[in-house]
Amino acid sequence: MSEDFVLKVSEKLETKAVAPLLCAGITTYSPLRHWNVKAGSKVAVVGLGGLGHMAVKLAKAMGAEVTLFTRSLGKADDAYRLGASRVVLSTDEGQMKEVANTFDLIIDTVPYTHDLKPHMPTLALDGTLVLVGLVGELKETINTVPMIVCRRSISASVIGGIKETQEMLDFCAKHNIVPDVEMIDMQNINDAYERMLKSDVKYRFVIDIGSLKG
Repeated sequence: MSEDFVLKVSEKLETKAVAPLLCAGITTYSPLRHWNVKAGSKVAVVGLGGLGHMAVKLAKAMGAEVTLFTRSLGKADDAYRLGASRVVLSTDEGQMKEVANTFDLIIDTVPYTHDLKPHMPTLALDGTLVLVGLVGELKETINTVPMIVCRRSISASVIGGIKETQEMLDFCAKHNIVPDVEMIDMQNINDAYERMLKSDVKYRFVIDIGSLKG
């Protein structure tokens, strides 16, 4: 039945920001719920983009202590604003050693093949690193030794079902969580695409359908 795919959106949520919740919102909410993130959980997020900024917001609202892994400390201020309590430069061996054996869950939002080996030792016993950004092959990025030592795992997740999506929308309404968006006119779509390639967007473009008129 077509009504099985209807979602109810609270009036508390800003309309222009709701659409990205059905992508970045549910993609990051689903693994947080599946791995039972709650008050006291220690969660790290790899990458602060469209997915990453939602992962930080949602994990914080669930009561977790949130850390951002980044290759650019220029993102630190935004990470703290969004709810992170710590920012770790993933290219700094000293900083990475300081957070060894720490995280219950790592949400990895990077959309391309990258080295997972530096992040695995930062997982606690039975911790899991979940790939939500990459759809495709990982090439020579895994070493099983740190996985064996503390029963660490690598998993992957993408989007979620209708029931969980409705749960996510209700959670976001309750906690007043929406993506950071920039509204653009359809006529500027090519410029927006070029900006996206340069990572010049915080953190989702939303097209104003009204700009199609006339």
